[in-house]
Amino acid sequence: VQLVESGGGLVQSGGSLRLSCAASGFTFSSYVMSWYRQAPGKERELVADISSGGVSKNYADSVKGRFTISRDNVKNTVYLQMNSLKPEDTAVYYCNAKWRRSYWGQGTQVTVSS
Repeated sequence: VQLVESGGGLVQSGGSLRLSCAASGFTFSSYVMSWYRQAPGKERELVADISSGGVSKNYADSVKGRFTISRDNVKNTVYLQMNSLKPEDTAVYYCNAKWRRSYWGQGTQVTVSS
C-alpha cells in the first residue's frame, strides 16, 4: 500500500497550490479519501474528505470556500486545490484512505508566507 503526496511548496499569501495523492496497493474506489494537516505544535486536523464515489464532500470551516477536494478513480488519485492561501494554512498535509483499514501518506509541506 502506498499513498504518495506531492505538490507542496512555498507560496505567498493569497496564492494557490494543488496537492495530489497517488494511491496504489488497495481498491482506491472503495475508500473515503481525506486530507489532514498538522502545524508545528498542533494536533493533526481534518481539512477535507470525499466519499468513495466522489459525490459527498466535507470541509473544515477554516477552509470552506477556499479549498476543493476531488478524486479520479481511474487514476487512483485524490487532489486538494488550495486557493487564497493564508499563513495559518502552513502545515504538513497528509493524505488518508479509510474503509476497512486506514492508510496514511508521508506528508507534503505547505508553507505560506505573509
